[in-house]
Amino acid sequence: MDYNLILEEITAKVKAEAKRLGTAIPYIPAEDGRYRDAESIYWWTNGFWAGLLWQLYHATGEELFRAAAESSEERLDAALDGFENIDHDAGFLWLHTSGANYRLTGNKRSERRTLHAAATLAGRYNPELEIIRAWDGQWIKGFDTAGAAIVDTLMNLPLLYLASEITNDPRFKKIAMRHADTMLKYMVRPDGSSNHQIVFDINTGELIAEPGGQGYESGSSWSRGLSWAVYGYALSYRHTGREHYLNVAKRSAAYFMANTALTGYVPLADFRAPKEPVYYDTTAGAAAACGLLEIAGHVKENEKAFYIESAEKLLEAMDEKWCDYNPETDGILSGGSVSYHAPNHHEKIIYGDYFYTEAVLRFLRKDFLIW
Repeated sequence: MDYNLILEEITAKVKAEAKRLGTAIPYIPAEDGRYRDAESIYWWTNGFWAGLLWQLYHATGEELFRAAAESSEERLDAALDGFENIDHDAGFLWLHTSGANYRLTGNKRSERRTLHAAATLAGRYNPELEIIRAWDGQWIKGFDTAGAAIVDTLMNLPLLYLASEITNDPRFKKIAMRHADTMLKYMVRPDGSSNHQIVFDINTGELIAEPGGQGYESGSSWSRGLSWAVYGYALSYRHTGREHYLNVAKRSAAYFMANTALTGYVPLADFRAPKEPVYYDTTAGAAAACGLLEIAGHVKENEKAFYIESAEKLLEAMDEKWCDYNPETDGILSGGSVSYHAPNHHEKIIYGDYFYTEAVLRFLRKDFLIW
């Protein structure tokens, strides 16, 4: 792959999108192919547009990207002020906005926003269950979400690691590690696969359910959830140095690649779903590619090739069939599925664009650690 050429095409496209969008925050293009503004300021994907912009600002120095990213960050103040609708995805929202701004510019207002969001995420920690509660005021197939945790939260833990780094206070980091350890014990299976959700009895601490969530069913293997495990545990290793996090990231990566190889390196939406209908999820491949490259940075020299080559196979498959670099259209990476049972499949989704771009920049060594 010509990563320099791809970066040029992505840069031109995102620049055109930013001009069209103004202050809007995109998610999935509408039926006419154009982005609309996010319907809720609390929506969990609202940080990825800014994350994409900050990555491109870092790589190119284009001030347009910085200005648009700062606009998104300011809009998310309404979510911080609202507070009650913030859930476990605070990392996805503020690592990519205020966290990125703080890391790249040292902006003190961004630092305060980051710490505010981290304190909110830490407040969701249940010390009896040793989990970060996923949601409030919802039920999962009859189970109280007060005892619910999901694999996605592994990707939000870097917000807590960053807060400990900023404050020199280990509390945030310890909460992150305890949640990661609980997920390792109950969520990731010995073969490296993962469920999406787990539910504990809030009174006894007993594991009482493993709902399928965004996967096909309980016991299946939702591919994007598995990519969260691959990347999330690799990042926890980066921030803690705990070897068992790297080991589980490697185990999950092996399972992911073994299954994705069967479908031409484009992951199915769920690796254990029925053969028909066939639903893919390229966003899982893009996130996993970033995770594979993260792992490659931490393993011995004789292990690196597997992770680097695996990431490249995923990107090549996406570039060959699923990428749209036309500046006149919105969205780069098609082929995404929000969940297995969603009404629509093979869509462009903003987090697919973010992870695909991050992976390209990693190959060019022009990325920065947003996590």
